Amino acid sequence: MTDETRTRFLAGIAAQVPAERVAEVHLFGAIRQGGQESGVAVVAVNHEPAAVEGVETDVSVDGDAMPTRYTVYTARFRHTLKGPERGRWELAVIEEADAPLLTVDAVVRGVSRRSGETDETIRLSGDEFRAALPEPAGS
Repeated sequence: MTDETRTRFLAGIAAQVPAERVAEVHLFGAIRQGGQESGVAVVAVNHEPAAVEGVETDVSVDGDAMPTRYTVYTARFRHTLKGPERGRWELAVIEEADAPLLTVDAVVRGVSRRSGETDETIRLSGDEFRAALPEPAGS
């Protein structure tokens, strides 16, 4: 995935989920096939707008500490590189689950291992995700 494509993908994700609440993003290696490039990311988003960075626990009804749960999204893009629809860009961001970050990490590692692409999966923290976004026009 080129830097330009990655930036466009991350900006598309930020347009559909609140960027300030993104806890982490896992980018899988892009695939080029038949004149198209496609890619997938897993995005974990804090439920609370004012979540404290680094705090990973909630308290259950009985007072026990339990892992903080995040809304987990799957983001997919398809970019047409050749042919009559050259330049076409499609993006879908779909809410998939509610899980702690440890579970998200375990699932991403499992998918990477099964696909044989463990080296191509990139993890971005929330701060790295926000830093990778393009500057708003007029800034």
